[in-house]
Amino acid sequence: MKRLAVFGGGAWGTALTMVAARAGAKPVLWARDPAIVAAINARHENPAFLPGVALDPAIAATGDLAAALDRAEAALLVVPAQFLRGVLAGLAVHLAPGLPLLLCAKGIEVGSLKTMSEVAAEVAPAAPVAVLSGPSLAAEVARDQPTAVTIASRDPDLAGAFVAALGTPRFRPYSSTDPIGAEIGGAAKNVLAIACGITDGRGLGDNARAALITRGLAEIVRLGLAKGGRADTFRGLSGLGDLVLTCAAAQSRNHALGVALGHGRPLAEALSGRSVVEGVATAAAIAALAARLRIEMPITEAIDAVLHRGMAIDAMIERLLARAYRSE
Repeated sequence: MKRLAVFGGGAWGTALTMVAARAGAKPVLWARDPAIVAAINARHENPAFLPGVALDPAIAATGDLAAALDRAEAALLVVPAQFLRGVLAGLAVHLAPGLPLLLCAKGIEVGSLKTMSEVAAEVAPAAPVAVLSGPSLAAEVARDQPTAVTIASRDPDLAGAFVAALGTPRFRPYSSTDPIGAEIGGAAKNVLAIACGITDGRGLGDNARAALITRGLAEIVRLGLAKGGRADTFRGLSGLGDLVLTCAAAQSRNHALGVALGHGRPLAEALSGRSVVEGVATAAAIAALAARLRIEMPITEAIDAVLHRGMAIDAMIERLLARAYRSE
């Protein structure tokens, strides 16, 4: 895998393109916005999403799906979770038979309640699929700061091929054969990061954040096991690692949204001007999925109620604190 097509011109797509270039691959980045394509090709930067970060001059960008896939040996899908189906449907007519896909979005599709690998299996059933997850802030990856992630596939050889294609001394992928577990961990932690942000915005203290992370992890494990994931996955990078990072990092868009809500800003105002905050749509999707599977996820349900059902934050906090005592 030396010729890689990367689809998604946001911060994460651009950062992974830089990782691929550092690993010795020849990546081509597809972006929908012509201004981003022009800036990358002419000035070797993505000022909209990674201001101040210089890109490798060898990185080329295009707005043409077919051109991005020309001679590609694998493709990375780095578009927001709720747009994956549409982009993949547009790509399907251009995909060479058996072209491997690495799915890099963290979310559950609203409506279908499918993970990204389930969406890919439906839209591009002939494509071998792996997923990338784990604690990885795009800006730090772009600046070549040390990062470890999970690359998971039911086909261990495919996971290993992507590890070899993207691994560098400062970007360390670990392989896994549990893509569903990796996806559930990566999606659900965004909802819990909003909860922790609300806690921080309300000034409820470090104890409250620690409780949310711990009890939130229990929710993730329950959902992941119900979906067929493995318990040990949630103790790893794509579970506990990603959860701890996203719930505490000021750079996390989900955490930052929660802080804004905790300070009393309306949701529409808090979202204004931000890049996609995956946890907003995912909260509704996971709450619905938990109900379908009869899984208890009180924190996730509470955040869904605040974001989508008009519940006041103080009422949500009191409802969680008033729950009956139980054993761990």
